[in-house]
Amino acid sequence: MSTGMMRVAVGGLVLVVAAGCASMGGGKKLTAAEAIDARKQLMKEQGAAWKNVQDKAKAGQIAAIVPDAEKLAATAKEIPALFPEGSLNAEKSAAKPEIWQKRADFDAKMDKMVAEAKKLPQAARADQASLKKAVDATGDACGACHEDYRKK
Repeated sequence: MSTGMMRVAVGGLVLVVAAGCASMGGGKKLTAAEAIDARKQLMKEQGAAWKNVQDKAKAGQIAAIVPDAEKLAATAKEIPALFPEGSLNAEKSAAKPEIWQKRADFDAKMDKMVAEAKKLPQAARADQASLKKAVDATGDACGACHEDYRKK
């Protein structure tokens, strides 16, 4: 296994464990600092996967999108648990306080993003038109949350 592939595998495992700890009932709850670190790592991983999806979609490499689309769909549902109450830290995170002030709206936008991300793998197995629609919808859902809840 190449070094790059090993880093991706280890990084993915860290994300799964951290996100699982944040969301498991009765399990260890993450401290605010751990939640910030875990969500920053998850967002970096999602950003890389999203860039791959966009680049491959533009290049018409539909089948090559499936692994990144599956990663986005699988990890998107972990994001809300990585924003527990008390994990606002302007020095370490771009999260806005509005996440906790308007939690119902944040959660609704996250639900929309998760729903759209779940459509990506199937669309990547279909055709270019289905994929374009799914990529656009997922991008809109991600952007809606970033626009309202992430500092620029």
